[in-house]
Amino acid sequence: MASLLAEYERRREAGEIRPDDAQLPVIARLDALADALQSLPKPGGLLARFRKPQAPPKGLYIHGEVGRGKTMLMDLFFASADVSPKRRVHFHAFMQDVHRRLHAARKTQAQDALAPVAKAIAAEARLLCLDEMQITDIADAMIVGRLFEGLLAAGTVIVTTSNLAPQQLYRDGLNRHLFLPFITLIGARLDVISLDSATDYRMGRVKAHETFLTPLNDETDRHLQDLWRRLTDTEQGEPMEIDVLGRKLHVTQAAHGCARSSFAELCEKPLGPPDYLALAHNFRTVFVEHIPALGPDRRNEAKRFVLLIDTLYDARVRFVASSEQPAERIYPAGDHAFEFGRTVSRLKEMQSAGWWGKAIVET
Repeated sequence: MASLLAEYERRREAGEIRPDDAQLPVIARLDALADALQSLPKPGGLLARFRKPQAPPKGLYIHGEVGRGKTMLMDLFFASADVSPKRRVHFHAFMQDVHRRLHAARKTQAQDALAPVAKAIAAEARLLCLDEMQITDIADAMIVGRLFEGLLAAGTVIVTTSNLAPQQLYRDGLNRHLFLPFITLIGARLDVISLDSATDYRMGRVKAHETFLTPLNDETDRHLQDLWRRLTDTEQGEPMEIDVLGRKLHVTQAAHGCARSSFAELCEKPLGPPDYLALAHNFRTVFVEHIPALGPDRRNEAKRFVLLIDTLYDARVRFVASSEQPAERIYPAGDHAFEFGRTVSRLKEMQSAGWWGKAIVET
C-alpha cells in the first residue's frame, strides 16, 4: 500500500493539489493510522475465535477553518485505508440515517433503541469517516454521545473533520450541559489535531465580482450553481435543521461551511434576528437565490432582508446571491427605503475582494 504522503506528493507533482506545509502533520497522523489499521487481524476466519482481541487504534478529530483541505486529506486516507468494511459519509447524512434507524428500532418496542442501531452501524464499518461534524440539533446532541460510545466499544475507528474544535461544538445550544460528556469522550477516545493553514483554497476559485448575480435567468442560475460547486465540491448539499429558541430553522442545502436557501425561505417567512444569527453562527458563506424586486407593499420582506444582511455583515459572513435587480434597485421606495440604503452599501462591500480576501481571491 502506497503511503498517504506518497500519494499526496504524486498529486502535488501532477498539479492536482497545491503543497501546504500545514497539512503535513495531519498527513503524518493519517498515515500512521492507516498503518495501524492495516496491521489489525482480518475479521472472521477459522483462527479468529482463538486470537486475543486486539484493541483498535484511536481515531482522529481533524478541525480547522473552512477550505483548508481537511476533507481532501480525509478522502485520500479513506481511499488508501486497507480495512473492510469501511464507510465515508457526510455527518448530517449520517445522523439522518441514525434517526431513520432509531425510528425503525422503536417500532420493535426495543427498550433501548440506540444500542441495536450502534451495533448495526459498527458491523457495517470498522472504519467510519465523517465529514463536517457540526451539532446544531438538540435531538442529535442528546444521542451522539451514546452512539459514539457504542461504536467505539464495538471497535469502530472514527475519523471526522469539523470546522470547530471539540469545545466549540453545540456552543450555546439548548441543554448544552448534557452534551459536555461527548466533548470529554472525543478528547479521551480520539486524537484531536488542528489543521492551521492560513490559506482558504476554495476562495481561490471565486472572483469577488461574481458573487452578486443579475438578472434572474437560466444563465444566472447556472452561474450560481457553478459558484456553489466551486465552494463546496458538491452538486447539492444536505438539508439541515438548526435549533433556534426551541424551534427549527430549515436550511435547504448545507455543505462545507456554506448554506443555500431562497429569498422566499429566509425573508417571506416570519423569521427574525435569532434565526439570522443562527445562520451566521453556523456558516461562513451564505447563498441566497432569487431575490425579487420589492415594491412598497412588501415592507415586511424588505425589513427581514435588511436584518439578514446586517447580521451577515456584522459576522463577516461571505454572501452569494442571485437577484432580479442590482442592489440599489431591489427596494427603491417604501417604509424602509432609507435604511435599505445602508443595506445597498453593505451588499456592495460584501462583493469586494477585500471582503472575500484579496490575496486569495486574486490567485
